[in-house]
Formats: sequence, C-alpha cells, structure tokens
Amino acid sequence: MGSTRYISSMGELTRKDNSLCFRKNNKNVYIPVENTKEIYCLSEVSINTKLLDFLSKNNIVVHFFNYYEGYSGTFYPKGQYNSGKLLVKQVEAFKENRLVIAKAFVKGIADNIYEVLYHYYRHDNGKIKDTLDWIKDFMPDNLDKATDIKMIMQVEGETWQRFYSEFKNILPEDFVMNKRVKRPPDNPINALISFGNTLLYAKTITAIYNTHLDQRISFLHEPSEGRFSLSLDVSEVFKPIIVFRTIFELVNKRQLQIAKHFDKNLNYCLLNEEGRNIFIKAFEERMETVFLQPKLKRKITYRTAIKLDCYKLIKFMLEGRKFKPFNLKEKM
Repeated sequence: MGSTRYISSMGELTRKDNSLCFRKNNKNVYIPVENTKEIYCLSEVSINTKLLDFLSKNNIVVHFFNYYEGYSGTFYPKGQYNSGKLLVKQVEAFKENRLVIAKAFVKGIADNIYEVLYHYYRHDNGKIKDTLDWIKDFMPDNLDKATDIKMIMQVEGETWQRFYSEFKNILPEDFVMNKRVKRPPDNPINALISFGNTLLYAKTITAIYNTHLDQRISFLHEPSEGRFSLSLDVSEVFKPIIVFRTIFELVNKRQLQIAKHFDKNLNYCLLNEEGRNIFIKAFEERMETVFLQPKLKRKITYRTAIKLDCYKLIKFMLEGRKFKPFNLKEKM
C-alpha cells in the first residue's frame, strides 16, 4: 500500500537491526524502513523508546487508534519542518483572514459534494436534483451572507445534512442511516463514515507534518486542545472524494456486506477485521489514484493533492495568493 503500513492485529512493534519488526503469535513480520512514511496501529500494539528513537531518525509517523476504530493520537518525529516565520504568518492569517479561508473550505466541500452527487444524477437518478440545485443556487448566497464562523459552520452543516439525506437514493436500503452518529457509530454506514474519516484525518496529519504549517492553528474549526484542528479543515474538502466515493463503490458492488463484515452490539457497530482490510485496500487505492493536474501539467495522486492544498495555504499566507482548495471537477 505504497508508503503506508497498517497493523490490524495485537502484537509488539520493535526495532530489529535496521528494520521494523512486528511480532504476533510468536512470529516475526519485518517491515522495511526505506519506503515507509507512516504506520497505522489499528489494534493494541506494544512499543518501546528504542523503537521511537529509530522511527524519529527515519521520519516515520505512527497513528494510533482505539477499540472503536477512532483516532487516539500520533507519534511525531521531532519537528524538522518548524518555521517561526510561517507560524507568525499563520497566526496573522487567523486574526485577519479567518472568515475568508473558512468560506473557501466550505465552498470546496460543497463543490466536491456536488460533483460526487452529480455522478449519480447523470446515471438517471433524478431524485438528487433538489440537493444539486440547492448547492448550486442557494448555498453560495448563504455562504456570502455569513458574517461569523458560527454562520459559516451552519452553512457547512446544512450542506452535509443534505448530502446525507441523498444516501437513500444512492445506497441499498440496509445501509441507509437515520442520522449521523459518531462516537461510537451505531450502524454500518456510520461505522464506515467514522472509519474512513479517521483514516483521512490521519493522512492529512502526515501531509501537514511534511510542510511548515502548524497543526494547531485552524480556520473553519475552532483551534482547540487535544486535536490537530488544521487537519480537520484540510481533510473536509477531500471527504466526498476519498471517503464517500470509496464507501459508495464498496457497498453498491457488495464488496462490503452487513452480515459478513460488521460486528454489531447493543450500542455500537464496527467493521470487523476482514471488513477493515477490504476498506483499507480500497481507501489506499483511492489515495493513490493518478490524474492529470492541469496547472502543473503532470500526473499526481490524491495523496499529493492534499499536500498541495497545504502549500496553497502557505502561498496565501506568505504571498497573498487566493486560496482555493482542491476541486474534483477542475482536478486542481
């Protein structure tokens, strides 16, 4: 799966000479360091300080997840990309241009939701037309009129709710949800959304780590203790493209099935290990999808597109260039 390694079983991760070694059930699985950029620990994994030092020297980011498949935290190598100059500019942008950047993120979310829905409308699903018309004709006006973050977030929230309301026209009946429930997810579609969003959030953390941006200073979401809020901002734009397109394809092609791939309990529903592996494979394939970026005149992946959005933010802060997040239709 490219530069990402997933560990989905309980075990111990250690350094073995100049390689990583994952030990489970008294068997060793070796992970080459050369092409590894990030590791996802999806189960209980034991580590030690010797390993952390080795990971730091090789600039490998490790993401940890809890029992409910939610994000717990990230091990960061020491901050080799810190920039005092950009930090000052990022704080200035938050103070002076927060609404401009937040509105750009919401416009990006809506544009990409539109493109994802339009694919199904084009394939003779006329029921989606009302939501498409609202995104095209009413959402921009509502966004323009927003004068503070709360109003901007309300426009974003309504956009997502209208998107969710169309799932009944896209997915088979047993996957349709009544409402979005996150912690913990309570039905199969909520489980898929939560897991996909968490994977994308971690991918975005890695992308931002490899720039000079500060994870803590965000624009759409409130900067808060205990989470990397800029990663929430940047990842939102890519959710329709990466998370939801992956979900729609896996469910509609019956590669994921409720009876086979989910563990259901009284208050929660989670992907089982087989279901997680199917989703991860499709998610990684989506991340590595190659397309022509017209401005650069070269082929890139969605992984690269996320990082390019970070650089767009940097150019806005340093050079005053207009910030426009990735647009699925324009491929840039």
